Amino acid sequence: MKYITPDIKLSSQTEKHFSTEVSFDHHMLVWLISGDTKVTQADATYLFKAGDIFLIPRNLLITVSNHSYQSVVMHLTVDRLKKYYENQPITISPDYPSIRQFTSHPLLQSCLSSLLPYFDMTDPFPLNIADLKLTEAISILRTVDPSIDHTLANFEDPYKLDLIDFMEKHYMFNMPLEKFGHLTGRSLSTFHRDFKKKFNTSPQKWLTRKRLELAHYQLSEKNMKPAEVYLESGFEDLSHFSFAFKKRYGYSPNKVGHLS
Repeated sequence: MKYITPDIKLSSQTEKHFSTEVSFDHHMLVWLISGDTKVTQADATYLFKAGDIFLIPRNLLITVSNHSYQSVVMHLTVDRLKKYYENQPITISPDYPSIRQFTSHPLLQSCLSSLLPYFDMTDPFPLNIADLKLTEAISILRTVDPSIDHTLANFEDPYKLDLIDFMEKHYMFNMPLEKFGHLTGRSLSTFHRDFKKKFNTSPQKWLTRKRLELAHYQLSEKNMKPAEVYLESGFEDLSHFSFAFKKRYGYSPNKVGHLS
């Protein structure tokens, strides 16, 4: 990972397959130079290849999976965007965030590729140039997709979402309860209280049950292997998954194929 400023970086991965579940605090503008990246949100999956440019909105719960890759990434922070939009006469209609794709767009590619020589600098990168580059990227985004204002100029924290709907769509994401609370517009204590009212059980018990049900379905109906399903079901490691599975169903996940 190389940074020329805290908001502009060259990201690379040369090791084996990597996957993580994350929700960013800032919008992430990504130009994929090489390799491929899969981004999965609750209701959609995107597969990006070399040359693709895409925006990951802040506060969007996603799974990012990739092999060897290299990319230029810009962090479009709330503070920077507030300053940019303070004199812009716009009206926005905030909606649920989703991935934006700009496949090999020449304006964006030119803007992002112009950063590559700066990563080899030994002297500090001038902050005024970095500001110009970030402003240029925002202006180009608005040119190629005018509706992007509804995402970039929405500075509200997540509002209070329907808890049942959100959790049914996102339970397979292995995130701390604090993050589930934040993304549904609740403090941790309010999240616990509302969850108990809606589901009549604790978040952790409900999440474990739902994830095990999903894993059982994938094993029995899709003939997948335990090593293939535990991450997709929301478990951190295979041993914990196997222990929880056997405790609930009375047999190990390896036995599912023999029982069906």
